[in-house]
Amino acid sequence: MSGFRHRYGLFLLLCCVAFATFFCSYLRIPVLPLLAVSLGAGPAQVGIINGTFMLATGILSIPAGLLADRIGPRIPAVGGILAAALSSFLVTQCTTPGQMAAAYLLFGVGLAAFIPSMLSQVADSFPVEKLGQAYGWYSTAMYVAITLGPATGGYLGKHLGLRQVFYLSAGLLLLVALLALVFLPRSSSLRKREPQAVIAASLSLFRNRALVACLLVTWGAAMGFGIFVSFFPLYASGAGLDPAQVGLIFAAQAITNVFSRIPVGIAADRFDRRWIVVAGILFFAAGLALLGLFRQTASLSLCAVVLGIGMAFTFTAVGALIAEAVPPLQRGLAMGMYNSSVYLAMMAGSTIFGLCISVVGYPAGFGLGSIAAMAGLVVFLLVLRQRPQPMHGA
Repeated sequence: MSGFRHRYGLFLLLCCVAFATFFCSYLRIPVLPLLAVSLGAGPAQVGIINGTFMLATGILSIPAGLLADRIGPRIPAVGGILAAALSSFLVTQCTTPGQMAAAYLLFGVGLAAFIPSMLSQVADSFPVEKLGQAYGWYSTAMYVAITLGPATGGYLGKHLGLRQVFYLSAGLLLLVALLALVFLPRSSSLRKREPQAVIAASLSLFRNRALVACLLVTWGAAMGFGIFVSFFPLYASGAGLDPAQVGLIFAAQAITNVFSRIPVGIAADRFDRRWIVVAGILFFAAGLALLGLFRQTASLSLCAVVLGIGMAFTFTAVGALIAEAVPPLQRGLAMGMYNSSVYLAMMAGSTIFGLCISVVGYPAGFGLGSIAAMAGLVVFLLVLRQRPQPMHGA
């Protein structure tokens, strides 16, 4: 009974830390593009600013995952929160789009350190047959924060000012880092293995078809989400919506994501997770493509709801598939590879499609993102024509 209480107590702590970190970080989401434009940035430059932190997160997530496998999650997680806080403060001092891009690199470093260590610890907290529910609950906590963060940030940006949102984000993240330092466990029974053992066990990941398929479908969906995050605020602003309305539309997407995660997680433990991914990508692609057809808050919110359903289906099932497919000693690296795929793909969507949007416009850009998601789904199904057996040996 004490082990049961410890397991769920640790899991609740992880959910609380994730909630606080993402809420404080996502206050900035609807405000960053508008602050960049006020400093003279165009669509391509906004894409580059977002792309810099995504690139840093993508590149550093794999070594951060290895580090979590070696020393445990506490130090990477706390260091990541501190880096995110410092990046928020530095943005307030920027006077050019180039300076904003440089400051946002540090935000990418923070996410790279924070996310894989937390995801691997979530997987350690539950048995394999309950991983869908574990990721459903954890991602629900995360997306509640992602829901409230942009909505709150948009409201504060309108009433307090754009730079003030970044000051607030920095201060709150410092407090979260202090609390995480005090309460996160110093180590796990699966940690502190010899570096040679971690590296040797990790080599087999490159032969794991389930992991490879999950990373490929993640690339397609995350490219589309990078377009949404980077360019929807500008599209909505051009349609006459103010920052508060933009925040509400982001909230519609995130709220749907939140309320879908737990039932999707339960379904992912009972049904074939591959087909949950298929359904998710179809919803996601439809919601993203339809955004460019509307300019009113209500209709754009409906598109965002469809997009949120797709994200809940796709990423909950993918997280459970990855955790099922790899042994415990490899989970930090596997989640680092997953996180790397998410942010490198978001960076690609933000930068590459930013250049395309400058030529073809926002509606066509959203359509291209939808095509990228569908392409990732096709490759996912081709790689998993024969479903491999989970690898549970260390």
